Amino acid sequence: MLNNVITVQEVDNSKSKKIVLLVINCLQGGGAERSVLTLGQGFHELGYEVHILRFKPKVSYELDDNLFYHQLNLKLRTPMDNEKIGYWWLAKQVDHYVKRKIGTPVLTLSNLDKADMVMHYSRLPNVAHVIRNTISKKIEMFRDQGKIVEESKISHYYSKHPCICISKGVEKDFQSTLSIANTTTIYNPIDQIQINKMASDFKPSYSSYIIHVGSFKTQKAHEMLIRSYAKTQKKLPLLLLGEGALFDSMKELVVSLNLEDKVHFLGFQKNPYPYIKHAHFMVLSSVFEGFGRVIAESLALDTPVISTDCPSGPSELLPPNNLVPVGDTDALAQKMNEAMDDINVFRTTFDKQLSPTNIARQYKEFMNISD
Repeated sequence: MLNNVITVQEVDNSKSKKIVLLVINCLQGGGAERSVLTLGQGFHELGYEVHILRFKPKVSYELDDNLFYHQLNLKLRTPMDNEKIGYWWLAKQVDHYVKRKIGTPVLTLSNLDKADMVMHYSRLPNVAHVIRNTISKKIEMFRDQGKIVEESKISHYYSKHPCICISKGVEKDFQSTLSIANTTTIYNPIDQIQINKMASDFKPSYSSYIIHVGSFKTQKAHEMLIRSYAKTQKKLPLLLLGEGALFDSMKELVVSLNLEDKVHFLGFQKNPYPYIKHAHFMVLSSVFEGFGRVIAESLALDTPVISTDCPSGPSELLPPNNLVPVGDTDALAQKMNEAMDDINVFRTTFDKQLSPTNIARQYKEFMNISD
């Protein structure tokens, strides 16, 4: 598909369509980025002109021709080395760019940390932050890595605009951790029709297997997954889709456990859906999730899912029988054995209320956007 990268001369601010702006750091291969693109499509189907503004060039997904894409190169450079002044200055650049080259949006949605810190200072109308992770767990993870994290500083960035959380668990945690009340829960949009269409693009060379889709980072707990799989009967191979900082160390772990013929690393896949569709089941081992988008996508393809019971996300999409405690390798191994023997007891229906247009309408209602 073509990318609609537009210039100021191509924007007609006299047009009748109202503008929705989605801001994110980049469009690399993560669930948040895919959710932004899907939500944009939902707003487009409701009749809005949708623009996606990113700060870095990386794009890992096919981009829909119905949306417009912008890259604005911003770097935090201030003479006083003051972070707040720096983000205030970046917000001025964003606002100036948007007003000149896009027009005045009726709704601006900021996604993920970097965009949130910039858009806190934006003067565009109807700005909201989309909260995509369990904030207390993210803070805990950063502190375990030796990073200094101040809740008061994070609260500052989310105190000005409404915050839309992608699961009830995320909202509850966000409110209790940062003492912010102007929140609501709106789930991620899932385009079941498009997902099923993409799932038919090809048939994987593997016939019957377990699949995990996710970036190789601490949050996804690949080590726990691999060690759990090593304790199973290993009747089916395990396919790992994704890339990330822990990719090489996980390959070393597989070798040390003599699982090279059972665990296969397929890297990042622009279209993971054929692999998900033909899998015996999906497995997640995450320490925390915001929503667990890959769970909903799997259910949209009628692929059962086994998951750790994160503080938010999986329990809102799956029944208790499909969940195991976080970090419990024995419990996950037992559940995978059960699924390999009889997958039918783990089947779960997809919630059609997650359609992109329905989710976009919920954003409109919460932000009081009139037709």
